[in-house]
Amino acid sequence: MRHLVLIKMLTAAIALFLSANCGNTVMTTPEVHAIAADRITLDPDDSVWENAPTHIAKLILQDLVEPRQMEPTTAEVRVKAITKDGQIAFRMEWSDDTLNDAPGPRKPVDAAAVQLPAVIQANAPAPQMGEQGMTVEIAYWRADWQASVNGRPDGIRALHPNASVDHHPYEAKPLENNEEARRRAELRYAPAKALGNVRSGPREVAFEDLIAEGPGTLTPAPARHTSGIGKWSDTGWAVVFVRPIPNGFSATRPTQVAFAVWEGTHGEAGSRKMRTGWINLLAK
Repeated sequence: MRHLVLIKMLTAAIALFLSANCGNTVMTTPEVHAIAADRITLDPDDSVWENAPTHIAKLILQDLVEPRQMEPTTAEVRVKAITKDGQIAFRMEWSDDTLNDAPGPRKPVDAAAVQLPAVIQANAPAPQMGEQGMTVEIAYWRADWQASVNGRPDGIRALHPNASVDHHPYEAKPLENNEEARRRAELRYAPAKALGNVRSGPREVAFEDLIAEGPGTLTPAPARHTSGIGKWSDTGWAVVFVRPIPNGFSATRPTQVAFAVWEGTHGEAGSRKMRTGWINLLAK
């Protein structure tokens, strides 16, 4: 009888412990499970993410093409995914105790990317940015673009606060009352913007859509369709990528997804990064 009472007390204690801690439990999955949500959000801190399971994606070296990353840096990225009304949102979170969001010579910035096959098929393209005839779609985010979207001015004084600048030619006194002449002068001294370089100047979004058919083939996608927000804290980054659901993706037709992270402090830029291989992406 005494043993039965002890067993009941122990069972009650375990039940109480589990109920008290269920809100802090993180359900991890071997694949990325994209669950149906009541809304799509750009905010990584939105409560809608609380119901999405976490996939812990281990990152590996990009040691296949130059410039290679031969030293491990970021170990893993924690991924969640939700869907609603033809859109899919990925939330990537990883540890990074240094903020690198100011571009400059020999100053790589923090960045991240989500890669998906352009076409769902039985044989997935090579995870290293696809292969000839098997295109991948890449959504790319950068911390300096996020800082620009957040309101940081895109100028020498903002990016280099210790620089001494007398004035820019397009700020000359005779141009103050001639907006058209001032605009032409500004373009003359901003050749990238004058040529229509979409990477130059202030940003409206912190994301870029790209396509590739293997290393060295990266080009802009025909249209931009990715949006989201990246937030940094003392523990690292949390970035949300929102884009259209892959064509044909459903509960009965899964696809693959891959992730990449660039850590500016370790000089990661271009192909020098940490990455995953393909991970199964399932609709739940």
